[in-house]
Amino acid sequence: MHIAILTFEGYNELDSLIALGVLNRIKTDGWRVTIATPSPKVTSMNGVVIEQMSTLEEACTADAVIIGSGIATREVVEDPAIMSVLRGLDPSRQLIAAQCSGALVLARLGLLNDIPACTDLTTRPWVVATGIEVLNQPFYAKGNIATAGGCLASQYLAAWIIARLEGREAAEGALHYVAPVGEKDEYIERAWRNITPYLPAPAPALA
Repeated sequence: MHIAILTFEGYNELDSLIALGVLNRIKTDGWRVTIATPSPKVTSMNGVVIEQMSTLEEACTADAVIIGSGIATREVVEDPAIMSVLRGLDPSRQLIAAQCSGALVLARLGLLNDIPACTDLTTRPWVVATGIEVLNQPFYAKGNIATAGGCLASQYLAAWIIARLEGREAAEGALHYVAPVGEKDEYIERAWRNITPYLPAPAPALA
C-alpha cells in the first residue's frame, strides 16, 4: 500500500510532515509512505530541505495521494510539466486528498466538479475563482476525494486515509499516539466528529 504526499518547492512543513508522521504510525507489511516531489530536493517556505522519496509519476500509481500546500501553489498549477503528470491522478482507483492550497491543484485538474472543498483562508479566493464552493469547515470528503483547510487539519486527511485503507481502529491508534497527553480522548473525539460523516457506511451484518 503506497501513500504519496505531493510536496513542491515552497512547501508547508506542517502539511506534508504531520501527515507523514501520522501515516507512518501504521506498521503493517507493505505500508509505504513517501514524499513525492518534482525534483530531487525541495525547500520549504521556512528553508527546510528534503529529498525526493518518490516521483510524481509514481504518485499517480499510488493507492492514496495527499497534495500538500505551500507558498508556490499558484506557480505549480501554471507549470505544464507538473500538471501534465498530475493528470494521471484518478479518483476511480485512488484516494486523493488535498491540504489547503492543494485544493487549487484539484480544482485546476477538474477533480472538484460538483464537489465543494475546504482550504485555508489565503487560498480561498483562488479556489472560489475557479468556480468551486469553499466550505467553512476543516474537512470534507465525497467518495474518494477529500480536502482539508488549515495546517493542523492535516491530521484529518491522514486519519481519513488510514480509516479507508486499514480501518477505523488503525486510524484511532495513529491519532492516539500523536495526540497531546491528557487530551487524547478529546482529540480523537473531535477528529471522528469531523471525519465520520464522510466515511463509507459499514456493510450490514449478515443474518
